Amino acid sequence: MFQATRRRLAIWYTAVTAVLLLLFASGVYLYVRSTLVERIDDTLNHVVEIVERSLVIEPVNNEINKLRINVEASFRNNANNVDDDHIDLEWFSPTGKLLWSTFSEPLNIPIHGNHTGETVRVPKQDQWGDSELSLRQVTQRVESGRQVLGYLRVSHPWFEVTKPSRQLILDLALGIWLMLVSVAASGWFLSGKAMEPVGDSYQRLKQFTADASHELRSPITLIQTNVQVALSELELVETEVSNSTNYRQQLKVVERLTQRLGKLVNDLLFLARQDSGISKDTFSPCPLDALLMEVIEEQQLLAGEKGIALNLNLVDPPVAETSPELLENWFTLAGNWDQLIRLLTNLISNALQYTPPDGKVNVELARQEGISRVSRMRVTTAQLQIKVSDNGVGIPTEALPRLFDRFYRVDPARTHKKSGSKATDSATGSGLGLAIAQAIVEHHQGQIQVESTIGKGTTFIVTLPITLES
Repeated sequence: MFQATRRRLAIWYTAVTAVLLLLFASGVYLYVRSTLVERIDDTLNHVVEIVERSLVIEPVNNEINKLRINVEASFRNNANNVDDDHIDLEWFSPTGKLLWSTFSEPLNIPIHGNHTGETVRVPKQDQWGDSELSLRQVTQRVESGRQVLGYLRVSHPWFEVTKPSRQLILDLALGIWLMLVSVAASGWFLSGKAMEPVGDSYQRLKQFTADASHELRSPITLIQTNVQVALSELELVETEVSNSTNYRQQLKVVERLTQRLGKLVNDLLFLARQDSGISKDTFSPCPLDALLMEVIEEQQLLAGEKGIALNLNLVDPPVAETSPELLENWFTLAGNWDQLIRLLTNLISNALQYTPPDGKVNVELARQEGISRVSRMRVTTAQLQIKVSDNGVGIPTEALPRLFDRFYRVDPARTHKKSGSKATDSATGSGLGLAIAQAIVEHHQGQIQVESTIGKGTTFIVTLPITLES
């Protein structure tokens, strides 16, 4: 499918370029041809002016009212001059009779009083058989007062237009062909580059669909199994207490699996909305310190059960800061309260999950001030940084690049151990927690990073701007 799309893109790109090149080449050809014709016409008109000034006019039989052109005296010198420029002259009487010509044979072309120039084709015979001679001609009527003295026709070979025109056509055709080959090759390459993100998205979509199907199939199968067993024992519930207890237990399993399935569907829906950009969440001022205290309070129960010390450290503002309004909103940013709760809950619960008993999880909140340049102006910027650190088992280096991928979970062997004891917990999540955390951070125009060392612990660093850019 992608190869066919890539091929169509390359073909369309080449076809559009070919049309543009043909239009360009046609314009160049017409411009050059018209320029050549104009140059020849200018040359012919210039010759007409020179020859007309050199004509020798004399009276006929000493009659002043009757004049004629002395052909021999007028064209004796002009014949040698125009021959060098491939220009031929013809002189006709007032009645149209040819009196003098530089052509070896008469052309037998009638006279047309056309001063603008015309192209004529004259059939002739040579040693190779019949052929055609093409000429560009200008005819000038010579007058003295009201008396017509004759007609001067100047001719120039038309091959001086057709020969460079043919060469130009060959050059343009060769240039267009080479350009199209280059465009086709570059089009194929660029279409491949353009299709790479589409291919990657398609592969991620396939992987996402496969993983989602796998994650949904397991709880659905278990629900179906438990429901079938519960239904098969429904008649025995009324008579046997032991079966009644078993029936109640099976319904609890169904309820738990249904809740897990509902949470998974909600997570998928949240990510789909974030990817599509259709989320219409409204941002409002959120005091991040109060939000963190609320999350810490909720997680303290789990931390106490596992014997983990969960601490919150709020970095105080500098002593030099004295603005009451700023100090009051020192840890306040524009955001979505529910999403930020979900973000921090995910990070802290993950830290507790992968920290062994008697371990420590530290949460730190600090405000960072900075200066950036916008259009040569120094602008003060501020952001909040949250660090969630634990001294748990750590994350392998090779797993860090894929840690935020959807449905990606580190090796299940990564469990919480207490020196020499067996694993007490295992990673049983759906693999969407960190993907959701990253989506929330990006939705708030922030950044999330992770640093980890095997056996020493992991630190997640979330940086959120105080004010979002519009």
